[in-house]
Amino acid sequence: MSADPDADVERAARATDQVGRMPAGSFSPTSASDTRGPNSTLGLHVDVFDTTLRDGSQQEGLSLTVDDKLRVARQLDHLGVAYIEGGWPGANPKDDEFFARAKAELSLDIATLVAFGSTRRAGVRAEDDDALVRLAGVETDVVCIVAKAWDRHVVDALRTSLDEAVNMAFDSVQFLKGLGRRVFFDAEHFFDGYRDNSEFALRVLEAAEAGGAEILVLCDTNGGSLPDDVSQVVSRVVAERSAGIGVHFHNDGGCAVANSLAAVRQGAVQVQGCVNGYGERAGNADLCAVIANLGLKMDVSSIPEDRMERLTPVAHHIAELVNIPPSPQQPYVGSSVFAHKAGLHVSAIARRRDAYEHISPDRVGNGARFVVSELAGRSTLALKAEELGLSLDGEALTGVLDRLKHLEHEGYHFEVADASLELLMRAASGWEQDFFHLESFRVTTDLFAGGRQGPPGKLMTDATVKLHVAGERTVATAEGNGPVHALDAALRKAIGARYPQLECIHLTDFRVRVLDTSKGTGAVTRVLIDSTDSERTWSTIGVSENIIQASWEALEDSIVYGLLYATGDMVMDPETEGSE
Repeated sequence: MSADPDADVERAARATDQVGRMPAGSFSPTSASDTRGPNSTLGLHVDVFDTTLRDGSQQEGLSLTVDDKLRVARQLDHLGVAYIEGGWPGANPKDDEFFARAKAELSLDIATLVAFGSTRRAGVRAEDDDALVRLAGVETDVVCIVAKAWDRHVVDALRTSLDEAVNMAFDSVQFLKGLGRRVFFDAEHFFDGYRDNSEFALRVLEAAEAGGAEILVLCDTNGGSLPDDVSQVVSRVVAERSAGIGVHFHNDGGCAVANSLAAVRQGAVQVQGCVNGYGERAGNADLCAVIANLGLKMDVSSIPEDRMERLTPVAHHIAELVNIPPSPQQPYVGSSVFAHKAGLHVSAIARRRDAYEHISPDRVGNGARFVVSELAGRSTLALKAEELGLSLDGEALTGVLDRLKHLEHEGYHFEVADASLELLMRAASGWEQDFFHLESFRVTTDLFAGGRQGPPGKLMTDATVKLHVAGERTVATAEGNGPVHALDAALRKAIGARYPQLECIHLTDFRVRVLDTSKGTGAVTRVLIDSTDSERTWSTIGVSENIIQASWEALEDSIVYGLLYATGDMVMDPETEGSE
């Protein structure tokens, strides 16, 4: 490792009692001779190391305030991960503030907070390196430092010798260990470095272990490794090193989760990644899938067993905190991963749930949904009716199915309009809404033109609705900043006195899609409206060549559905009454 072999031996001897020491409750790495087939259950424990607050925040479009970082950390602890990497002290004021506030404000139940840094600079003693001194000053029990494990980076980026790079790893770990810190060592670009110069990559690990590193983390920084290669490399490293082996995979090749699982099968005792797979480029290994696969498929615990059901709520909560919509197709925790649309699938799952569900959704805090569309069959509708507490016989089911397919052919899309679908099914069961009945509506828009040199013209929209409410005819007119706003205001003005529950019902989103642009202004338009009463949310749909007519359909369904639940006027099968 240096020009003085005797000094190297002495350093290694001083660190002997530190090498391989694992925290209480952790497992020592299994030897490579332990054969692990693809269907074996390992019966081990692996520590989850979440780096959302550091590596994950490097994702394009993801920006966290200090308050956000504290909230995310609390969610990760709520899930039960072992380690939370908080950031890089000294890299920016935000991370400095985070660690200062975390010390005073963050009370973690299970997780341990980790500060991140790098090895000393070339030619500088560890105790004189400003970055290492700042890292030590944070006073977290655990620190994680990164070092180059690819000879190409050492020569071209650091512009130093391979021997000096090895010494940098040893000195930095030893310095932090001497201050009483637990040290995790990230070997950056390890898999690429191992491919090009395995001797040097392994020397870096050896030096870090000799310095006292508790965990040696093999990083696939470019994200291009494949599971078979990972298995071979991790197997060798586990066999040769006494310290625990961790892994850190990026997803550029789409294999980050698979690589993480392959590494665990070969003896890795720590897996790094991010909830929801956040991170630069294609992201890091998605810890939601890693945790679920380890616990539910491989008999490897990584979080407390009773917290597995928190996986979906925590994933969605963190998605809200980072302001990135969760992917509906995200394995285990996505809103669509246990949604069944095809009639054949639903027919089978009605008889046997595991026909198209590889696990029970509630094990990860998710739930099954039966999506109704033109692909639906009678089984789908029967399950949906049962879910709503409706009694629909065979003839009624057939009628709803025929009507559904006809409407979807016209441009309706009921899988994204749950409330409109429910109203359609309730009508088929014999229910008729009696909140109000439309006689007619009229919408006018006036443009008050500005002068050539004056302010731009002002648009004003008026809507008039003529309704029958409880046998009485009522007419109401209201203004709005557009046709839908004006119609909504007029409708509320007409029936608000009779239904004060309307005050709690609000429209939250309005979306328009032109279905056939080749027809120009005569194209069919689809309107979707999202609404809420603060307790539930729902979506409704309208379709017409006239955008105002389509908007009224969606608006009417939205108000009727809101009143349906606000007044408790649901039609229910007597056997299921009270289940709503």
